[in-house]
Amino acid sequence: MNERLKVFDQFYKETGIEQRHLVHAKGYWHEVFHCWIIEKVDSEWRIYLQLRSKNKKDYPNQFDITAAGHILATETIEDGIRELEEEVGVKVMFSQLTSLGVIPYSIDNEKIKDYEFANVFVYELTGGLEKFSIQREELDGIYSANLKQFILLANHKIKEIEVSGYKYENDIRHYEVKQIGLEQMSALPESYLHEFIPRLEKILIEAT
Repeated sequence: MNERLKVFDQFYKETGIEQRHLVHAKGYWHEVFHCWIIEKVDSEWRIYLQLRSKNKKDYPNQFDITAAGHILATETIEDGIRELEEEVGVKVMFSQLTSLGVIPYSIDNEKIKDYEFANVFVYELTGGLEKFSIQREELDGIYSANLKQFILLANHKIKEIEVSGYKYENDIRHYEVKQIGLEQMSALPESYLHEFIPRLEKILIEAT
């Protein structure tokens, strides 16, 4: 698919339109949509992580943002909400999301030059894991973690956290509880997490 993306300079000023494969090959700044799903369970917040498909070109079998995707050149940020329904089967209106603003970050290595302006949102879910219906081409599973533990992990206060959820193996859904560390979240650079965590904490404090 020949997707085209708007490209920007480092100050978030639009400079043109390029094909997606060139955007990542050349390291052009571009826009993405991120939505983290959280849920309050027994007075404790939990955060949902997708398990990327083992067949993905980038970051296979890694834990990542609940739902995320590129904003095409013909789209607005609001159109990014399609990622929630496409990837995890959660259908909501854009007005139901809480914005955390834009987080610029980059991943630059021998495999990819990914320079992104991430438009980050949060959605509060009710209903648990059974509310999800994952896109099998993109995801192998969906898990949740205690948010306090997730924050401690992101801040290097602990080395592992417990996640619970399910993944598909040979078209069979397997529920499990397991321990993961930051090495299983390589799609999320520290610079991004260090911006995301305090913004999330702020909105949760304001909501109480």
